[in-house]
Amino acid sequence: MPIGKVKWFDADKGFGFLAADDGQEVFLHASALPAGVKEVKAGTRMEFGIATGKRGAQALSVRILEAAPSIVRATRKPAEDMAVITEDLIKLLDGISNGLRKGRYPDKSHAAKVAAVLRRVADDLDA
Repeated sequence: MPIGKVKWFDADKGFGFLAADDGQEVFLHASALPAGVKEVKAGTRMEFGIATGKRGAQALSVRILEAAPSIVRATRKPAEDMAVITEDLIKLLDGISNGLRKGRYPDKSHAAKVAAVLRRVADDLDA
């Protein structure tokens, strides 16, 4: 069976194209994906059968060999740096907590900055 990588895939349209290792471009329909897989990222390595249709080569019975590497995961901060950031965030939230116990919310500009920091840290942890 030929092996190749996904060039692009549009889940909304339900199709995309593969670039076989031999240089051939192969049509990939969503119905050829394995059960439970709705979309694939560009760069995903796949093994597939080929059928010749009216419009050229079409992939059949696709099997995912290796998922595309996550760019976000590859560029996220080292765990040691995140430990320091998390400790600083705990101190920041503890200060806000003390104010809330006294019945005071932080002022609007401070609250917006804290919310932005929380979102960014959450994104880094979720990557």
